[in-house]
Amino acid sequence: MTGKLDGRVALVSGAGRGIGREIALKLASEGARVVINDLDAEPANETAEAIRATGAEAAVCPGSVTEDGFAERFVQTGVDSFGGLDIIVNNAGYTWDSVVQKMTDAQWQAIIDVHLTAPFRILRAAQPVISARAREEAAAGQEVFRKVVNISSIAGTGGNAGQINYSAAKAGILGLTRTMAKEWGRYKVNVNAVAFGPIRTRLTEGSADGNSTITVEDREIKVGVNPDLLTQMERMIPLGRVGTPQEAAGAVYLFCSPESNFISGQYVICGGGFTI
Repeated sequence: MTGKLDGRVALVSGAGRGIGREIALKLASEGARVVINDLDAEPANETAEAIRATGAEAAVCPGSVTEDGFAERFVQTGVDSFGGLDIIVNNAGYTWDSVVQKMTDAQWQAIIDVHLTAPFRILRAAQPVISARAREEAAAGQEVFRKVVNISSIAGTGGNAGQINYSAAKAGILGLTRTMAKEWGRYKVNVNAVAFGPIRTRLTEGSADGNSTITVEDREIKVGVNPDLLTQMERMIPLGRVGTPQEAAGAVYLFCSPESNFISGQYVICGGGFTI
């Protein structure tokens, strides 16, 4: 039995946990060979082992997507491990919320860096590999499509109070996506985005006391949505509940599949009908 992504090489950032992990597993289930990134090596290796347990192939490239030189290392891992590069999913990120008058420069810049600057750097690093392969294929009379899927949010499509940094970064991703679709169309690369609505992950499922945190580069950052607020939000979702990481991964897969070969520069909201 063959998958729709057999032989394709996929890079997935932030793939050690949550949505990113499910994206990596989904692509691998369709035959892709996946390079797993996560800030922490342990969850990245766990995802890779889960993929290998199914008989698929995976490599690991741990580290922060915001580090100097990371993008080049990420791309090179795909080339060295599997000989190419066909799919890039820019998924890594987190939230660090505050209203505008309380937001520090460091808070603003950290979120812009991880959600917008890092994807830009990864795509820039991938360009020489993609353009060289595209020229070879064109000379051979082949039309081979590659895929970029950038992760946005309904905070980026409609704004969200208390998330000016995150909303700005995710809105910027849509501009980046449209521009890259125009720049890379000549290479037969489809560049699209998925804007997530409410998805149940560790970033939304805070503790009842509101004291849930994650550690990002030695910073303790508060996460989670108040359970009462999450319940109210669910009532506003036409499908009646928040989404699962598996459903989020399914939306990303749509833009990685051959069926999306004539779709580029677009975004889809994966939010059960809910928008801001």
